[in-house]
Amino acid sequence: MKLLQMGLLILAAVSVSACSEVPARQRGNLALPQMALTPDVLEFGLRQHTSFSKEAGSGGYGGTGGGCGCN
Repeated sequence: MKLLQMGLLILAAVSVSACSEVPARQRGNLALPQMALTPDVLEFGLRQHTSFSKEAGSGGYGGTGGGCGCN
């Protein structure tokens, strides 16, 4: 019984892993605009610039700004 449970557990663990190598010709299907972390790149850049210049916060992207908004 213990061997059967262990076998089922291993089978379940192998079944749930969905890692697979994607061929280069199919990677374009995975790079859809809907899957982007920042859907609107221009708006993201504007918000980052505002954050840099007004709050003097780098946000993990490098660079700093002054509190006066003059950069």
